[in-house]
Amino acid sequence: MSGIQKLPDELQLATEAHVKYIQSLDTKKDEYEYWLTEHLRLNGLYWGLTALHLLRRPDALPRDEAIYFVLSCQHDSGGFGAAPGHDAHILYTVSAVQIFVLLDALDELESRGKGNGKAQVGKYLADLQNRETGTFAGDEWGEEDTRFLYGALNALSLLGLLHLVDVDKAVDYVVACANTDGGYGVSPGAETHSGQIFTCVAALAIAGRKDLIDVDKLGGWLSERQVSCGGLNGRPEKKEDVCYNWWVLGSLEIIGRTHWIDREKLIQFTLSCQDTERGGLSDRPGDMVDVWHTFFGLTGLSLLQFPGVEAIDPVYALPKYTTDRVLGKSR
Repeated sequence: MSGIQKLPDELQLATEAHVKYIQSLDTKKDEYEYWLTEHLRLNGLYWGLTALHLLRRPDALPRDEAIYFVLSCQHDSGGFGAAPGHDAHILYTVSAVQIFVLLDALDELESRGKGNGKAQVGKYLADLQNRETGTFAGDEWGEEDTRFLYGALNALSLLGLLHLVDVDKAVDYVVACANTDGGYGVSPGAETHSGQIFTCVAALAIAGRKDLIDVDKLGGWLSERQVSCGGLNGRPEKKEDVCYNWWVLGSLEIIGRTHWIDREKLIQFTLSCQDTERGGLSDRPGDMVDVWHTFFGLTGLSLLQFPGVEAIDPVYALPKYTTDRVLGKSR
């Protein structure tokens, strides 16, 4: 990490610009793009809030307003939609739980949430499990994906309600998604992809079954995702993208193989994706910034132990001090 101190000014972390960028996102309600992205509103709040915590500016957005918005997205079923009036889905529900945990506001969910508070959310998530195969649907319409399985285990464990689902069956399903290259797909027999690898590896970590991972074979496949510019791609022959800072690096961190990539080259690539004047990070240098890539760029810098960035939990995508508070330091 010695090369960090030698980086030029334009490759230093533009912390204040990033904070202002995130703060500005909800002030653009007269712009067309704001309404085009309404289906990402709750996820976006999670990405923005967590990014601010990683930047060590946890109070940069008003806590009470954030809690009020999240509660306004909840349905009687216990699930959450992307915004008020949107259908409930597991992905938005996971983001809601992560926000409550991040803001130390589970008591607000318990007292002001629909029905039985945390228990209502837990039932919504548990009812989405396919009890025959162990995997999870995203919503009442039945689409299944290992993203949803990971999300359910993530949220339920944060709520202390993991016992509501058949974890062993979920583990069996993840194992069935493993491929001969050491990676995992969206379903049994599907192509290996970095995003699906993360969901499967993190799900196994939550279930306490990392022993089922072929660590060296998977680590080899993941380390090959680094391309000549230093960035990471999601699968062979694809372009690099800052979002894979999380999917690839998070997986490597969980299996203890982060040192198999060139850390300083990845740091330089990530910092080159910043808009140092207006804030935010993009997928690649020179492209338009957005809160998704801002969040995942910062998570990568966190896993790379970049100075000034708070440590993140590689399994839960929350600051480590948050998961230590909720789950304990000894897990």
